[in-house]
Amino acid sequence: MTTEAGTEASMVASGELVADRIVVRRGGRAVVDEVSLEVEPYRLLAVSGPSGAGKTTLLSVLAGVLPADGGTLSFAGSPVRAGDHVHLARVGFIPQTYGLVAVLTAAENIEVALRVRGLGGEEARERAVEALERVGLGQLADRLVGQLSGGQRQRAAVARGLGVRPELLIADEPTAELDGDNRDLVLSALLQEAGRGAAVVVATHDPDVAERADEVLELHDGRVTAGGADA
Repeated sequence: MTTEAGTEASMVASGELVADRIVVRRGGRAVVDEVSLEVEPYRLLAVSGPSGAGKTTLLSVLAGVLPADGGTLSFAGSPVRAGDHVHLARVGFIPQTYGLVAVLTAAENIEVALRVRGLGGEEARERAVEALERVGLGQLADRLVGQLSGGQRQRAAVARGLGVRPELLIADEPTAELDGDNRDLVLSALLQEAGRGAAVVVATHDPDVAERADEVLELHDGRVTAGGADA
């Protein structure tokens, strides 16, 4: 791989993401079982594995939206716990379920995320439209999310993650519902984020995404089978 040319956005001041022996239990079973990984700025880590391997749960912990039952997580040298607002403000999280508000437009969904980070007005609007253009949705900026197709919603969710210009970008299956051209568009945008200094983690079943990553971590039954900090 490697990183593609950066966007016109300013470089981010990012840090290294370090997870050490992360454990998450459900019903007495470890769905994430002592997973360790490190992701430096300017690099993209792909997390692969079959359905039920623990990818979504792991990414939710890394994003700071789900607590772990064991292990430690840090970003840029600072410890991270679920709900940590300082960490959340530095993260662009693209969940598999999109997490969009159907009664808002595509642009408004991004503007809301920007307002939470203290940016509003015309600058937020411009950032939102620019992010949508990067994923081929610029012409649909003012369309309600509820009126978008599944693939368009997925790209709108990616645009929201890009629009906050994160230091850490976490994306859960961001190309799952896309055709070849749109998949390449989204992958290019993710690589550009790494190119501007973000640490990027992508859960994927897509071999093309894994092939272009700097490193691949493979999960099976919640455990690392290849890649990762201890591999």
